Amino acid sequence: MRLGGRRSTGGATPRALGPFSRAIDSAAPRLAVALFAGSLHSTGGAAPTEWTGRESRERRWRRGRSAGVGGGALGSPPTSSPPVGMALKATVSVPAAVTPLPAVRRRLLPFSSCSCSRAVASKALRISATMATAVQPAVVVGGGRVGQALLGMGPLGGDVLVGRGEKVPDGAPAGPILVCTRNDDLDGVLEATPKSRWRDLVFFQNGMLDPWFESKGLVDANQVLAYFAVSKVGEPPVDGITDTNPEGLTAAFGNWAPAVAARLQNGRLTCKVLEKEAFQKQMLEKLIWISAFMLVGARHPGATVGVVEKEYRSEVSSLIAELASAAGAERGLSFDEGIEERLCAYSRAVAHFPTAVKEFKWRNGWFYSLSEKALGEGKPDPCPLHTAWLKEIKVI
Repeated sequence: MRLGGRRSTGGATPRALGPFSRAIDSAAPRLAVALFAGSLHSTGGAAPTEWTGRESRERRWRRGRSAGVGGGALGSPPTSSPPVGMALKATVSVPAAVTPLPAVRRRLLPFSSCSCSRAVASKALRISATMATAVQPAVVVGGGRVGQALLGMGPLGGDVLVGRGEKVPDGAPAGPILVCTRNDDLDGVLEATPKSRWRDLVFFQNGMLDPWFESKGLVDANQVLAYFAVSKVGEPPVDGITDTNPEGLTAAFGNWAPAVAARLQNGRLTCKVLEKEAFQKQMLEKLIWISAFMLVGARHPGATVGVVEKEYRSEVSSLIAELASAAGAERGLSFDEGIEERLCAYSRAVAHFPTAVKEFKWRNGWFYSLSEKALGEGKPDPCPLHTAWLKEIKVI
């Protein structure tokens, strides 16, 4: 017979226990909850003194029974009642002969003797709330590294994957459409998406997308600044948490931003939801990062992002300052102090990234357009170092 989750190994089973053994076994989980809650209520988190003493008496009594000594010689098992807060009648009605259940109580003693502070309880509630957050089913456009990673963060069987050149199906989930293609494929994505769903498009692309948004009439389009790395398809993403931004850098903007943040957090990535002005400033910072580090790295073949940050820090620092000044003047804003250190810290977090000047019109091309505009108006080049190094690697 099982008593409180343990099997008796010696001596005769008290007759009074027989009719209730199954009820006790089935009620053990509920009794455990009641015992734990009652212990905290009645003792403030500490194990009641009478429990430990009573446990010793019960242990001696059980050892005697296992050795074959009669119950009369050792006495009956202790029958004193538990504290008021431990009352079991709200859970199950059990005769006095079998209350309380010693094995269940012993299992709970280590927990009840711990300090259950408000901070611990609050943290547990926050974890429960996060786990309970539902992830909105989505359409994922693009089955590359990022697209596959996002699928892995969604509800099982709830997402729809759309490959390059495929149309978004009419029966697709009425949630966000996560666009994870190259920038040069965006026109095709737009053509393959019903116009009624354009407001659901969420763009994960790097670079300056504003001119393209304006040309397509996409006002306040959903965007994500993805500060996480996926080394290859199927690998888990690595969050770009840095020593200067331990809270994470990934950010989302738009009506689907909360849903995107929930999905990323489900994949154990950080993501904050920003208003447009704050998002624009952070978007420009990332544009400066990718334009500066890729260009300096291209000047030193084989250099990774980490090598640029470590060995060519002076070069990249000068370029960051130049591009930040030009971007701030063009948009009428000023960046928060410490932009160089923030961008270098992110480079240390993704030090393995290779460097190359790619998707020119979406990245470095925006800064070069500012140079062309100024020179065309007879003004000095706002980005002379940038222009000179682009010529050096024969991009312009």
